[in-house]
Amino acid sequence: MATEEFEEIAETFTFLDDWEDRYAHVIDMGREMPPLDDAFKVPATKVDGCASQVWLVPKVENGVFTFLGASDAMIVSGLIAILQALYNGLPVTDVAEVDARAELERLGLNDHLSAQRSNGLRAMIERIRSVAAQG
Repeated sequence: MATEEFEEIAETFTFLDDWEDRYAHVIDMGREMPPLDDAFKVPATKVDGCASQVWLVPKVENGVFTFLGASDAMIVSGLIAILQALYNGLPVTDVAEVDARAELERLGLNDHLSAQRSNGLRAMIERIRSVAAQG
């Protein structure tokens, strides 16, 4: 149940042969994200459980879920960009239906992230699902 944008990322990853190329691509995706206004970098938007600083600013408008995000770590910024491709634009009722673990596994990320990064990624997904459930 991936978005078209996520499918494009998955397709790109099929052409990247090794983990270093994929890692570099994730970092590039993070660099391409628009910066998050410092006004949003507050305790209420900070994601606990991440080794780096991570802020997610979710929004539900007309039943559609989107979020902005930022991190002080480039690889985590890239992971946020991937999560945006996975979730942004979905009806809020569909967010809980996304099997993020399976979708991210298609990119080969699960096997190459450190335990801390994996925990942080899970924390971001939990925050997204929690906000959508309330929205």
